Amino acid sequence: MTVHLRVEGDNAGDELRDLYAWLGEEPELRGRVRIVEAPPEPGALGAAPGLLNLLLGAGGGLATAATVLVAWLGTRRGEVSVKAGRGDRSVELTAKGVKALDAAAARDLAEQVVRLLEEPPPTPLP
Repeated sequence: MTVHLRVEGDNAGDELRDLYAWLGEEPELRGRVRIVEAPPEPGALGAAPGLLNLLLGAGGGLATAATVLVAWLGTRRGEVSVKAGRGDRSVELTAKGVKALDAAAARDLAEQVVRLLEEPPPTPLP
């Protein structure tokens, strides 16, 4: 399973690199997180990080990634958001929405993210 994370807000490239470091410190995720570079902006000297790809096995990793993501957002200042997506499913979390959560609410939010991204696609009608 591949999950894409896109950071938006002030200094999105720096924030994305910081999230990459946080995710990479988790033993379950080590070696499973990749930075995907965006094409360079006009006048820029090189490519900027565009998003993160999390390459997760069938057995897990998504719960750990969601927990790290919620914790990381709780430490951000300013207008920072992360869009997490898998296939045609996505969820957006903001630092403002996470900052005031207590531990139980943060855990619940991480569980909701997992459910939303793991949910099988709807069965088409005949």
